[in-house]
Amino acid sequence: MQFVRMVILIGLVSLELGPSVHRGECQIQKESTTQTKVVLLGTGTPVPDPDRSGPSTAIVVDDRAYLIDFGPGVVRRAESAALNRKIPAVEPGNLRVAFVTHLHSDHTAGYSDLILTGWTSGRTVPLEVYGPSGLQSMTEHILQAYHIDIETRTNPDGNQRRFPDGAKVNAHEIKPGVIYKDEKVTVTAFATKHAMESYGYRFDTPDRSIVISGDTNPVEATISACNGCDVLVHEAQPLELLAKMPESIQSFVAKYHTTTEQLAEMANKAKPKLLVIYHTVSFPPGIAPPRLLPPKSGADALYASPDMLQKEIGSRYSGKFVIGKDLDMY
Repeated sequence: MQFVRMVILIGLVSLELGPSVHRGECQIQKESTTQTKVVLLGTGTPVPDPDRSGPSTAIVVDDRAYLIDFGPGVVRRAESAALNRKIPAVEPGNLRVAFVTHLHSDHTAGYSDLILTGWTSGRTVPLEVYGPSGLQSMTEHILQAYHIDIETRTNPDGNQRRFPDGAKVNAHEIKPGVIYKDEKVTVTAFATKHAMESYGYRFDTPDRSIVISGDTNPVEATISACNGCDVLVHEAQPLELLAKMPESIQSFVAKYHTTTEQLAEMANKAKPKLLVIYHTVSFPPGIAPPRLLPPKSGADALYASPDMLQKEIGSRYSGKFVIGKDLDMY
């Protein structure tokens, strides 16, 4: 009897609150339809590794992509992700909003390709790009360098004459704080510590929070930006490899990059649900310049294997982490 009365009571409450409950269920269902993905378009460094394009990450929210950094190879990797990972949002013509962590060449050498190939592949509106001081000058000089190409494509006989705005770029130089917001995402920049003005970014979407470090020495701002975030994408340099490198490189890394040990310490404080490691200096066999190789060493002496990274991070950090590769998706 008691069970029957309970069922009747629940039914009465449901009838009484029916419209309100129904609205709540619809709202929950609507929010749950948003899907945010992290797509690694490039996980490399200045090392010309054919398996790793220059640094570039796409945050894809439903049918819209937001690009962070545009290292060499970015456009081809984006097309590969569109075709092989079935992510049409990263088709080059669909890339309309981009952010850059800093202006080192390995993070920006794909900029002209992003502007021009994105345009000829279908972008009909100006590219919106956000980043540190110097971005506007870089943009102006790239457009000036390609002015003959642009003028030829937009003249009366040009194949892009109907879409001249696609060749334009609006460059926004930023400071820390909320720098971009639309109905899909809020982007917050925070200052990092590298050899030049640099920023990390936090992306808040309806279903996920994602933080990307760029190149940086450990900073408290990264920990604060994550603070239990869903995904933290962060660089890491292996201790075993660094010990074999020239003193000048070790000194530079100590000032401006993050070692595996330091990243593990940061992750223990930031507590991301998933830590994604990218931008790790490594020279696959045969790629390292002879001047960098230790005396009497093999051609693979400066190769940082996934096992090396797994061991150095895993022995210090018990949370979930992965060693990122180009075209990985999380």
